[in-house]
Parts: sequence; structure tokens; C-alpha cells
Amino acid sequence: MSVYNHKNVESKWQKTWAENDQYKTDTLDTSKPNYYTLEMFPYPSGKIHMGHVRNYSIGDVVARFKKMEGYNVLHPMGWDSFGLPAENAAIKHGIHPHKWTMENIEDMKGQLKLLGLSYDWDREVATSTPEYYKFTQEIFLKFLEHGLAYKKKSFVNWCPSCETVLANEQVVQGQCERCDSVVIKKDLEQWYFKTTQYAEELLQDLDTLDGWPEKVKLMQKNWIGKSTGAEIVFDIDGTDKSMTVFTTRPDTVHGVTYMVLAPEHDLVKELVAGTEYESDADAFVAKMHTMTEIERTSTDVEKEGMFIGRYVINPLTGEKAPIWIANYVLADYGTGAIMAVPAHDERDREFAEKYNLEIIPVIDEDNKMINSGEFNGMEASEAFGKIIEKIEEMNRGKKTVNYRLRDWLLSRQRYWGCPIPVVYCDTCGVVPEKKENLPVLLPTDVEFTGKGESPLTTSKEFMTTACPCCGKEARREVDTMDTFVDSSWYFLRYIDPKNTENIFDSEVVNKWMPVDQYIGGVEHAIMHLLYSRFFVKAFNDMGLVDFKEPFKNLLTQGMVLKEGSKMSKSKGNVVSPLEIIEEFGADTARLFVLFAAPPERDLDWSEQGVEGCYRFLNRVYRLVDELAEVAKSDTNMGELTKEDKAMRYTIHATLKKVTEDLSEKFGFNTAISALMELINEMYKYKELDSKNNAIIKEGIETIVTILAPFTPHIGEELWTMIGKEGSVFDISWPKYDETALVKDEVEVVVQVNGKVRGKLTVGANVSRDEMQELAMADEKIKALVEGKTIVKVVAVPKKLVNIVVK
Repeated sequence: MSVYNHKNVESKWQKTWAENDQYKTDTLDTSKPNYYTLEMFPYPSGKIHMGHVRNYSIGDVVARFKKMEGYNVLHPMGWDSFGLPAENAAIKHGIHPHKWTMENIEDMKGQLKLLGLSYDWDREVATSTPEYYKFTQEIFLKFLEHGLAYKKKSFVNWCPSCETVLANEQVVQGQCERCDSVVIKKDLEQWYFKTTQYAEELLQDLDTLDGWPEKVKLMQKNWIGKSTGAEIVFDIDGTDKSMTVFTTRPDTVHGVTYMVLAPEHDLVKELVAGTEYESDADAFVAKMHTMTEIERTSTDVEKEGMFIGRYVINPLTGEKAPIWIANYVLADYGTGAIMAVPAHDERDREFAEKYNLEIIPVIDEDNKMINSGEFNGMEASEAFGKIIEKIEEMNRGKKTVNYRLRDWLLSRQRYWGCPIPVVYCDTCGVVPEKKENLPVLLPTDVEFTGKGESPLTTSKEFMTTACPCCGKEARREVDTMDTFVDSSWYFLRYIDPKNTENIFDSEVVNKWMPVDQYIGGVEHAIMHLLYSRFFVKAFNDMGLVDFKEPFKNLLTQGMVLKEGSKMSKSKGNVVSPLEIIEEFGADTARLFVLFAAPPERDLDWSEQGVEGCYRFLNRVYRLVDELAEVAKSDTNMGELTKEDKAMRYTIHATLKKVTEDLSEKFGFNTAISALMELINEMYKYKELDSKNNAIIKEGIETIVTILAPFTPHIGEELWTMIGKEGSVFDISWPKYDETALVKDEVEVVVQVNGKVRGKLTVGANVSRDEMQELAMADEKIKALVEGKTIVKVVAVPKKLVNIVVK
């Protein structure tokens, strides 16, 4: 008997698949229905981790199963290869980001191939290649042309020591992650995408995504944060200026006792200029610039503020209210100003009590208006609308809808990102680069110091260019784009990756999109998915695509934990996939991550679980090896015994279970469990004195076929061992036999007073009365009920008989 050698089997089939272009997809083939399955592409850090193994194994089972079901499957892979780690490597090790990235891609690509994943590598893309970012730049120009890209001043995180802008993720507890310096806010010109233009559409269309988890849709709804209320204009006393606030509670306007401006609000400087409050206000603003937005708005942080010497006039009461600046109001949320009603808002009350400000209740316990002039006695819900009508009549405001969603700040003062294709000309102003001049290439003559502005400023060759309009000397934009821009459209490029003229061929893309099944971590549930949806909606409006959503179905898989904790180098609990593959094989690693937990839940790593999966595959290999000659034979089933029928029932019940688990839900763990039970039954059946070779052949073929998507290398090996030619993945998924699932006999449980006291084997078509008679005739049951009064007998056909006695 041969022995299962996972190393030989896996290297053999990986070589065969590559030589045969096994997973190449013809996107123009119309002979089969299309199915696009996709896992979120990785950042090329250099090494795959167990989270990758789980994510990509899930996608691979889906892709292989759908191919066997008769679909033309598209299953690509690529690299989200721009980003800060490559730049940090350049600073730390003196290696160019391009070289570091490409070496990591080669390493990780080799590691992914070890897993036996069914990717069409001819479609591979890397977002940091000029062939890709040329079109990222073209997309930016299209957004600029359609009014979806613009530039404005905004506050950013600034490290005074590194002399550079930091992304929010690089600010840890208010300090620079590189040097631990206190991070401040700095006002800089930045590029934005107008995501807010699609706020309502992004919100409403979530209801069309039936294949998305409800928790992800809720996260997106909360992020978009729609609220209905009113904008109210308050005149600033003694000036010709006014301030506008958005409130979801216009019914409380009579309870306004003070106003709060964000410290960074444009009005603040004007209102305190030349007054006794100016120096204190400047100091307060400087202090706010050392805090992150999360810190400022946290419920745990003490509310801080100062009066700036000015008052507003309440448009409904004519009374004055003092203007304060405070840490809990942000410049870029709403209008950057709030009307404070401490009687009916917890934050405002906390602030008012601290600074001894007036608190006026305007709604009583019965939800009726009080202290509200002409609106007294009304229900608060009625006053909501009436007060809006009143301020609209007075021309002091209007009913409006507000969104928490902000426009997307995409400028990054980094080198390793997609250059923004814009030129600054002293004559022509801000000028978009011409399409024929794309890509605007990243220069190679840059210095990586980690300090100062973008490294692109160190390249004179890059900085100096000709104006696309007038031809005079001009300077290039030195900001690069947020890497989320690159990943917001990659799924479209996979469909047409070799196109050198256009972003993609719309006709082909429309036939394949939206993605049928998207798989990735829940940590991307907001930003990446929201931005991708925004891109597709913008493309739809531009006439580039005829669909409005990128991903039809979404699975967010859980994390791989060890001893209940997330794997991390700092905790020393990282499990290397490469070591697992070396010792037990890729098929074992795949089987474990698919079997140990449902995919949407976290999975706890278990050495014993891995070893158990390895033993199972060895067991399958021995079974098929022992019965291979029988499986190759051509035999008739003939007359079936009771044992034959039971074995056929198990074979086809398992096939039905696995088919349903893969078709209707991601029941990988329950499908594998059913397969394990089938193996146990086959081991028992083959030991019978009287066994049917045709059933053994049917069972072995079924086992090999349905195991293959989970563990493709051993699947292919077993397929050849039983005399089959070609790839197991080129055959059609088997259909279960309904007649085999009809039992001649069934087992019925017999209970006395609800406790199981026996079992009966009865004909499948037995009647309720016959079940009762057989139960009452059973010698063991007779003895249990003898001398007792039978109150009633309940019979459930084919299931149980319960005899109630006293």
C-alpha cells in the first residue's frame, strides 16, 4: 500500500496546474454563465499569515465549486502595493520602495502558490506599477472633470520633529508613532473627493444588498450618519456677521443658553482679533491641535472651553447667548458650531454645570413644550415642524438633512503612492495633466529622510515640468493619493488587465460585474467598501459602467486567534503558515481553517486540530488506495441488500448535504463533518462479508469529487489513483440520487412518559396506528407499562411513539 506523501503530491500538482494553465479564464467565453469570486487583495509585506490562509482558502473553495457547477469562473489575485511600510523600509534600510515591494510580491506569490489556490495569475495587478497607476491618475482626472475632485485648506496631523504630515493611523495617543513627539494640527491645502455628493445614494442602496451581512450594512449606515433637522441662523451681536448651526432638535431652540464654536472655526479669529480674549483663545486653539478628534469627542474626556467675549441673538426669543469655544465641537462636522441646550443634552449639561451656565428646560416629562412662548403646551413632535416653519418664515433657517459622512481627504505627503496628476502654473493656475502624458511617473532621484515635506520635493526633475496649457515652466503637485484610491477600483481592472488604452473595456466589465462573491476582513467594512461603492456610482454616472454596486454578496471572515488572542509578533503567538505547510501540507492547513469554525466567526488555532486534519487526509488516502482497483472496475449494482441501501443512503445524503452547504451558505465546517462521517461508514462497509463493488465505486468517486474543492492537491491525486484522466475540477459536480434517499425502513424512538425506553425498525410507509401497535407489542415496553393506566399514546410518523402512563 502506498503512503500519502504531501510534499510530493502538492509539488506535483502545482507544477501540473501551471503547465496546463489550469485556471486561466476567458472573459469573452459566452458558452457558460459567468461567476466572479474575489478575495480582498493583500499588502505585500513579504510573508503570508494565517488570516491570509483562511481568507484565500474560503474563496478558493467557492471558485472551484462554482467551476464544477458549470460556471465560467473568474478568480484573480493581485497586490495593494503602495503604502507607508515600503517608505519606512527605505528610510530604515536604505532600500528603494519599488525594490522592496517587488521582492515582497515575488516572495508572497510563491507562498500563495504553495496553498494550491486557483488564481488566474495572467490577470495579476500591482497598484504600484505604472501600468496600473496610469489609470488611477486617469480616474482622478475624470473625477476632477466631473466636479468630484477639489482642493481646499484643512487641518492635518503634523509632527514638528519629523516635519511631516501623519495619517490618523500614525498618531498613537496623540503622539507620532515614529518619534513619540506630540502631534499638532496644521492648516494645509489638501485634495478631496466629493463623497458627500453620493451620501443619500450610498445610504439608500444598502437596502438592495441582500447578500451582505446586516452588521456591515449597519456599520455603513452609522458611518454615513443621516440625520434630519434644521439649519438655524443666529446673528452675532454688535457685528454684521452670523453663525449657522445644524440641529436635530429645533424644538429645543428656546432652551439655548450658550453657543459653541469649534476652536478652529474661521469665525473665531475674527471675533477675538484685537480683544482681551485673543491670546487666551490662541492658546486654547493651540492646545486643541495637540489632541486627536477621537480624544476630543470621547465621552471619557473632560469638557473644556472658554468664553470669547461675544454673543448671539436667538432668532425666536431675541435674547442673547454667550459664544464659547470648546474641545467637544469639531470644525469639519456639520457647520462647526452648535447651539447648546444643556437641559436636554448630556454633553451640554456637563459643560454648563462645569462653567456655571444657565439651564432652561423647554420640554416636560409628558413631552409637552414649556418655556417656549407661543409653542407652549404643544407635543414636542408637533413643535419640531412648527418651529421650522417659523424660522423659514423669518428667513432665519430651513429644514435640512445632515450627514456624518465627510468628503474624502486623499492627499498624502508621501513618496510611495500614486502621484496626483496636477500642475501649478503661474499663468494658468491649477492645470490637470493631459491624458496622453500619463502616467506621471514617480521619480527615482529622491531622498528618504523621514523629515520635511513629501520626498517628491527632493526631485528637481519631478518638480519642474511644462504647463499642459501654455507650455511655460510649471511645478507638479507633490502630494500622492491615499492608497484607498488604488483599492477602490482594482476589481474592475482584473477583468481587463492588459488594456493599455482604457481603464477597462466597459462592455466586458458590464458582463462580469458586480462581483458575485467578495470575501475579506470586517476591518474593511467601512472605508474600503464605502469608497469602492462611491467609485462605482461615480463611474455609473459617467457612463463607464451600467451597474451601481460593486459587490453582490459579501462574506467577512473572522480572525485566526491563538489561545483567544489575535496573533501578533509582540505577543509571540504567531503561527507560520509555511511551517504548517512544510510539516503537514497545504491541504491540511486549508482543511483545518475551513473545518475548525464557521467562516464568519473567529477561529482558535489548535495544534491538535491540525494534526487531526492530517490524520483524516491520510485515512482518506489509505481508503482510496485500498479500493482503487474496485473503483476502476466496471460493475453493475444489481440487487441491493439492506446494508447496500444504507450505504447508498449515506453516500447520497452526504452529497446532498455538501452541495447545499456550498450552494446556499458557507457551511464548510458542516460539509467537512458530513464527509468525515461518510468516510467512517465506507470503512465499515468495506469490511462486510457481502458488499457491492458498484456501491464502493460510487462511494469512492463521490468522496474524491466532493473533497477536492477543500483539499485540491490530494483531490487530484486520488482522482488519478482511481483511473480517471484529466483534472477532477474539469468534471461536473455530481448530482445526488433522490431515489437513494428514500428509505425502506426507518428507526422510531419509543418513549414512556417522555423518556427513551427503546427503538423500533419499521417500514418507511408505516401508519400512525401501526407504530402504536408495534410499540405496545414490544416486550420491553410491555414490562414498563404493565399494571399502569395508559393515559394516552402520541405517535409522530417515522419519528417517535410516546406512551403516557400513571
